[in-house]
Amino acid sequence: MIRGRRLTTRRVVIGTLVLGLVVAGFGLYWFQPWKLWADRTVSEAVPPSVPSTAPAGPSAAPSAGPSRPAGPQTVATGTLISHEHSTTGTVRVVKLADGSRILRIENLDTSNGPDLKVWVTDAPVREGKAGWHVFDDGAHLSLGDLKGNKGDQNYELPDDFDPGTYTSVSIWCDRFDVSFGAAALTTV
Repeated sequence: MIRGRRLTTRRVVIGTLVLGLVVAGFGLYWFQPWKLWADRTVSEAVPPSVPSTAPAGPSAAPSAGPSRPAGPQTVATGTLISHEHSTTGTVRVVKLADGSRILRIENLDTSNGPDLKVWVTDAPVREGKAGWHVFDDGAHLSLGDLKGNKGDQNYELPDDFDPGTYTSVSIWCDRFDVSFGAAALTTV
């Protein structure tokens, strides 16, 4: 009788340990706590200017010399505020010489985390820890994975991007549906 109880107790203990290891493994995968201590710094420059092309042919106006490069132009700006995690930096929508646009994040400093994205959205930016389920309620575009939680980085904007529609930027944790930080975009 005692031997049967010991065998049953041993099976319960082993089963509990196995279940505990499975739960711990899943928790480590899901939360990825090591990312809180592992910073990733990115240092991308604004894409360079390209020389503008002067029209050719008999109707072209005489040139006064070599054409000057058309520099990048800032279309909209914003300052990142903290939501779920302390976040600082600035964002700019930059129109490049070829007409394409990028979202540029400068001097970013936020926590690292699992499944971080850069979103442009139509949601208003609110102070405080108002980042839960806010930016995924309306129109938003994912510009891709956050390249690093520190530094300067560029993200291509689609041709149909409208700064009148997409008025904010969020560093979005897709795994937990929360904004780490966000910036309202103001047209320049």
